Amino acid sequence: MDSNHPQVNFGKTGVLLVNLGTPDSTSWLDIRKYLKEFLSDRRVIEVNPFLWQIILNLFILTFRPSKTAKAYKEIWMKEENISPLRYYTIKQAEKVKSIISDENLIVDYAMRYGNPSIKSKMLDLQESGCENIIILPLYPQYAAATTATVCDEVYRTLMKMRWQPSLQIIPHYESEPLYIQAIVNSINQKLSNINWKPDLILASYHGIPKKYFDKGDPYHCYCHKTSRLIKEKFNKDIPILTTFQSRFGPQEWLQPYTDKTLENLPKEGKKNILVISPGFSSDCVETLEEISIQGKESFLEAGGDKFDTIPCLNDNEDHIKLLVHLINKSIRK
Repeated sequence: MDSNHPQVNFGKTGVLLVNLGTPDSTSWLDIRKYLKEFLSDRRVIEVNPFLWQIILNLFILTFRPSKTAKAYKEIWMKEENISPLRYYTIKQAEKVKSIISDENLIVDYAMRYGNPSIKSKMLDLQESGCENIIILPLYPQYAAATTATVCDEVYRTLMKMRWQPSLQIIPHYESEPLYIQAIVNSINQKLSNINWKPDLILASYHGIPKKYFDKGDPYHCYCHKTSRLIKEKFNKDIPILTTFQSRFGPQEWLQPYTDKTLENLPKEGKKNILVISPGFSSDCVETLEEISIQGKESFLEAGGDKFDTIPCLNDNEDHIKLLVHLINKSIRK
């Protein structure tokens, strides 16, 4: 090689696990910065962008950071000084890397919003010699507001690369047998650890505005498909009900709403329930604060008796096995 030729790394494959994101801390400024990036995404908020930026900057980013900071403080991992979502995403990447012991495979993680960014990690992978990059959005059920916006950011990064790597994206895995089995195993493990029988298991997924579904977003169908497969595999005499949480703003979202359902269940005689969140790959503010704290409180206040949650798959063995399987399938293609 010409001695004047620049050093070029090549011959490797990169894997990037991507989750939604998290603020860097619970401070008002960090929360505001995170919310601004998240809520400025036009895949997330599909309204007139000029009007929305006025509403966002004048009202939402003035008042909402304080409320969101309070929620994050409830679930922040103080010893590690990190959010649970970041903690478990790091653990997932580390454990996947330890199992796929290939010196030509680099496994890393990124966040769609916040740090580390998709752009920074893709550039790192390219600099390390990755000629092929596999993107694994950690959303089992595809939605435009989650998986598609990850793809948008990946493509924007590629557009600025002179030497683009080849790209593979794992778009969804809502019906992957290992995923369904992992969810069912987590339900059975929880049942073995409690001394009461639930009247109902609530499968709570993140919601989206109904108009997104009306425009053709398949997310609603994927969620119900996952729930149906869980019921078939679980095969016990405990009903499983699908609901949707985390709605934002005045418009109609996918129903039934998780919070309203929790308030109504005791009136229907369902006073002992478990809640699982199959659409979340890691425990986060939506599962640990919205469901485990707020949801439990509203359920008990409405007359409920027993309430418990089933942890997300996080970095458990079944989940890591699933992620490795998805990656290996992409490598073999």
